[in-house]
Amino acid sequence: MVKLPTVSIVIPAYNEEKVIGKCLESCIAQTDLADEVIVVDNNSRDDTAKIVRRYQRAHPEAHIRLLSQKEQGLIPTRNYGFKQAKGEVMGRIDADSALSENWVHSVRRTFAKKTVAAATGPVVYHDMPLPKVGLAFDKRIRQALYNSAKDHTFLFGSNMAIRQGAWSAIQDLVHRDEEDLLHEDIDIALSLYRKGLYVAYDPEMVGGMSARRLEDKPRDFYNYVMRFERTFQIHGVSSATARMPIFIYLMIYFPIRTLRKFYDGDANKFTLQKLRDDIREIAEKL
Repeated sequence: MVKLPTVSIVIPAYNEEKVIGKCLESCIAQTDLADEVIVVDNNSRDDTAKIVRRYQRAHPEAHIRLLSQKEQGLIPTRNYGFKQAKGEVMGRIDADSALSENWVHSVRRTFAKKTVAAATGPVVYHDMPLPKVGLAFDKRIRQALYNSAKDHTFLFGSNMAIRQGAWSAIQDLVHRDEEDLLHEDIDIALSLYRKGLYVAYDPEMVGGMSARRLEDKPRDFYNYVMRFERTFQIHGVSSATARMPIFIYLMIYFPIRTLRKFYDGDANKFTLQKLRDDIREIAEKL
């Protein structure tokens, strides 16, 4: 019988009081619990830590750990969580992630293959209408990107896992990115590729996340998407297929952003309230 690996889930968090509860609930509701769930609080000024402590008390079986990391930034916070993790495999998700109930089971099954250094899977946007349709589309796109990758590979920061040994092999390659210009997940993926380490795509490893990024202003969203280009350049990736995510994100931005003006992701219903708020804000500036 194949021995399944132990799994730690690492969640960097900064001022995430609105979403951290839902994220932890998805970790607690797993059919196969992780060996530990690590929330790394990065100087939050809101009730993020207080909420995590409440879940610790209510769900001791989930083995939730709350750590504090003072150096500001996602990358040092992620790195600290990885350093403290005890599992053979480290799941890396965001504070606004909501994992499918068999996520940990899928990770264990995938990493039972010793050749797998890291893995990623599709994403469902839990605060968008028709999530099943969105998931089907996302699966098809990510599988196509994975299959077409020749001089690179992909990981998705909201839904990824990496073996401890693989992280040890690449941690001197990944960038500190003090200027905050890169996609840290793509940086990890390309570092794995440079070391010849295998990244798997598991269509059953479904992670949920918020589409709140698509509410950014056009300039901010464009700068976010161009992190792909900067990360590819720093790793010397030149293929046109690697740039496909840039095209996809820019193509869907305006349609999805417009749709979110009429949709309340928290209540999962269509509404005109966001549009009214925008009109009121514009009127107040006149």
